[in-house]
Amino acid sequence: MAEAPENPAKKKSTAREYAEAIGIALLLALTLRFFVVEAFKIPSGSMIETLAIGDFIFVNKFSYRTEIPYSILGAKIPGGGTTLKEWSRPERGDVMVFRFPADPSVDYIKRVIGVEGDVISVKKNQLVVNGVEYERQFVRTTEYTDKNCREDKARVYTEDDGVNSYTVLLRDGPDPFENFGPVTVKEDHVFVMGDNRDNSSDSRAWGQVPIGNIKGRAMFVWLSLDHCKGVVAERRGKGKASRTFSSINRMRWSRLGKGID
Repeated sequence: MAEAPENPAKKKSTAREYAEAIGIALLLALTLRFFVVEAFKIPSGSMIETLAIGDFIFVNKFSYRTEIPYSILGAKIPGGGTTLKEWSRPERGDVMVFRFPADPSVDYIKRVIGVEGDVISVKKNQLVVNGVEYERQFVRTTEYTDKNCREDKARVYTEDDGVNSYTVLLRDGPDPFENFGPVTVKEDHVFVMGDNRDNSSDSRAWGQVPIGNIKGRAMFVWLSLDHCKGVVAERRGKGKASRTFSSINRMRWSRLGKGID
């Protein structure tokens, strides 16, 4: 008995199956990217030692709020950034990514120092929140390279707000913000500072961050590349070292998986 011929209309072409699979994968990737988790690269030293230049981190976009995507491929979306659902508010000590208030197309990462209603001041480089001086202990001196691969020195301290403990850096010499405030954090805003206190452009310089600008809370480092690997060695060796290094050579293996306090 002859078999009935297969209906070609019911059989998807291989090309169509691949196209559908790629489409579904792309849709899932975009959903994760816009609403759940996003990857960021650290371009500056304002958060040393918590974050190093060249760290790649994941940010939990579900921590505080869900918003309409602000932009796609660099193009601003009408209504983008509008909050769809607020889950929680940032707390003191959180390290978060946000859109820079003066230029929302640029992302910044800083630590939350004050929340709505807090009074913030700095007295001789000593942070004071609501009249309470944060406890600070000297740990050691350190050397690091800035984004231009120039060497710099600083003193490392642990700072304690009563709940969180983290490291901050201070340099010797004059500092335009060694005395600041007091200022009161406005409604629906947070006050942020970099952990590398004398090398950070933050709320002391340009003001407070609206809650609606916040993108998410930093989670952990998933990749870290030393942007200066070889350059410093070349300077020390008077040009004898090679400037060409692969990503493997530049990898900071000890930072992989590092949680962000």
